[in-house]
Amino acid sequence: MIGQTISHYQILQKLGGGGMGVVYSARDTTLDRSVALKFLSEEALRDKLSLERFLREARAAASLNHPNICTVHEIGEDAQGHPFIVMEFLEGDTLKNLICARAMRADRLLDVGTQVADALDHAHARGITHRDVKPANIFVTRGGQAKVLDFGLAKLGAILAVSSETEPSDSTNRRSSVHEDTLTTPGTSMGTVAYMSPEQARGEPLDPRSDLFSFGSVLYEMATGTQPFRGTTSAVIFNSIFNSNPAPPSTLNGEIPESIDVIILKALEKDRDLRYQSAAELRADFKRLKRDLDSGKRSLSGRTASYVSPSPPTTAARSQNSVAVLYFENLSSAKEDEYLRDGMTEDIITELTNIKNLKVFPRPALLPYRDKPVTAPQVGRELNAAYVLSGSLRRSGNRLRITAQLVETHSGHALWAQRFDREMDDVFEVQDEIARSIAQAFRINLSPQEEQKIASKPTQNSVAYDYYLRGRSYARRESLEFALQMYEQAIKLDPNFALAHAGIAYICGIIHEVREHNPKWVVRGEAACSKALEVDPNLAEALVAQARISYSQRKHEEAIDLARRAIALKPDCEGVYNVLGRVYFASGRFQEAAELSEKAIEANGDDYNVFIPIVNALERLGRTAELQRFRELEMNALERQLELVPEDVRARSLLAADYANMGRLDDAVRHLEMTVALRPNDSNVLYNASCTYAVLGKKQEALALLRRSVDAGYANFDWPRQDPDLKSLHNDPEFLKLFSFK
Repeated sequence: MIGQTISHYQILQKLGGGGMGVVYSARDTTLDRSVALKFLSEEALRDKLSLERFLREARAAASLNHPNICTVHEIGEDAQGHPFIVMEFLEGDTLKNLICARAMRADRLLDVGTQVADALDHAHARGITHRDVKPANIFVTRGGQAKVLDFGLAKLGAILAVSSETEPSDSTNRRSSVHEDTLTTPGTSMGTVAYMSPEQARGEPLDPRSDLFSFGSVLYEMATGTQPFRGTTSAVIFNSIFNSNPAPPSTLNGEIPESIDVIILKALEKDRDLRYQSAAELRADFKRLKRDLDSGKRSLSGRTASYVSPSPPTTAARSQNSVAVLYFENLSSAKEDEYLRDGMTEDIITELTNIKNLKVFPRPALLPYRDKPVTAPQVGRELNAAYVLSGSLRRSGNRLRITAQLVETHSGHALWAQRFDREMDDVFEVQDEIARSIAQAFRINLSPQEEQKIASKPTQNSVAYDYYLRGRSYARRESLEFALQMYEQAIKLDPNFALAHAGIAYICGIIHEVREHNPKWVVRGEAACSKALEVDPNLAEALVAQARISYSQRKHEEAIDLARRAIALKPDCEGVYNVLGRVYFASGRFQEAAELSEKAIEANGDDYNVFIPIVNALERLGRTAELQRFRELEMNALERQLELVPEDVRARSLLAADYANMGRLDDAVRHLEMTVALRPNDSNVLYNASCTYAVLGKKQEALALLRRSVDAGYANFDWPRQDPDLKSLHNDPEFLKLFSFK
């Protein structure tokens, strides 16, 4: 066949082949480009199933357009009517040959792994499951670009399909024992045995998570040079897939960091509900780790954190009574239960903080680990905590199942563990029991005052508490109407719920500040504050709400005094540093706003809003190095928020401006357009979008959105005059007309 011209393709040389077919390199004489032609073998042409698979591969691959998927240009026929597939010509080698029983470097694993995850995400989003992910089906070009090959099993039913890449070239050399890339036998499942998911091996219906298990097996082999599930027969391999857990890759290859261990082992979870739920999720973990390694934020055995400690403790200084509380894992089927998981975790941290002889890491220190594949000992080592409390929460109707365990960092042993199966009404009792159990584990005798603080609850009504947590979640992303409704529902159920009254007051302050300069919001907010302080005279949250209301009235000194009083009562009080920073910035006290940075992030870094006045103040002061650091932290917080809550339009609008400032113009425009489309009449979102346009140098678009923002009710006229994102407009006559005389 070499030298022949078929259609307008001149055959140049044979690239490879097997029992099913053969691949040639060729020259497309019409477009003058190199291509690869894949033909079925004569034997396969007589097999209806093989022919169907061949055509299915072409159709599946041709429907995908992605830089990490081998492109199919067309399907043709030779003079005898035999079909062939025309694909892009690739120079390089398969991942199978590149591994060849040798582990790959961690940085290369991350690079190739990220590309393959991106390809799978593209295919899965279009309803195509590969079903035969293995090293032989991943090609790496000479330039390092990964290409996923062979979609021949995609969407195929429970039929045998044999891949040419896994067959010996000489069919007479086939053995009865299992080849390294062993395939299934007729009448069983599809794909290659050594890389099958448990559900695939059982012949069950498949979904994209099966590809992720197979990909996990590939990643394991890349990290160690060996397959995670091995054996001399298919039965032995199946048994291993069903019943054995592979050793962590780092135990076989000391160059592999534990953070990669955790990602790979999560992909290899036998229960698909505990596995990565999407290729996008796996890709995000890889990209985050790669970014941190590249930027030097993380050593090969460490992990990044947006928590910034002014002076990190040394190992020698580690307190034996120090504990870090990981955000509990949400095992509920409802994504919206995240607010309950977060609220309960934060309340447990607050409970433990009441114990004088216990050092508890603040919430922001644990935020980078939320919903990430990490182990308790790993977190303990990285934070220098002697112990780590981890757990999970699952809600079904009004029933809760909560598990918790206290793990010693050094040994990895559980000092205490317990499971609670309770009604939602018992959630406070569970929090108490966890706090007391940990005190007992540390042999701490609680004082009467500590007992009283632990026993004290904001409400006895668990449903009201549930509404309050929802309201707080909405408030952080300034979904003001929803937040107000949730707090109102909480008060209907418990009229003396002080925190819910404070929540209403805080929302009233924001509305008066940015949405509607109507005195009714001040009146309502102050009444709610009075009620909250009547119930609890020392409620720091009520003082913060009053500070927000004072700030909205430009009573800056009064707002500062209230915020400082709240910090004295409760240093990590919700929203306190956001208010204080905003007051300093809006009143031109940039130095004081910047000086808050470390304390603010240590106390409130789990709320992305706290970064805004700090970043703006640093930019106005021209402190470039600090600005870069805190803008990156802000971006990390916003990206993490959008991973958890993609519908947070405020976070998306703020991230667009950050991307614009960092030169990521395409990302900035993409998020900008999405925010305006989602909230076309939200004055604050329109204002943030105008900031992005201004940073991008699009003055007319920025001014147009500022006009729309003011027309929609934007009311904080101090802020734009100081905002560095709008500095290109500060001397513009239209800008001055909009804001200078208000």
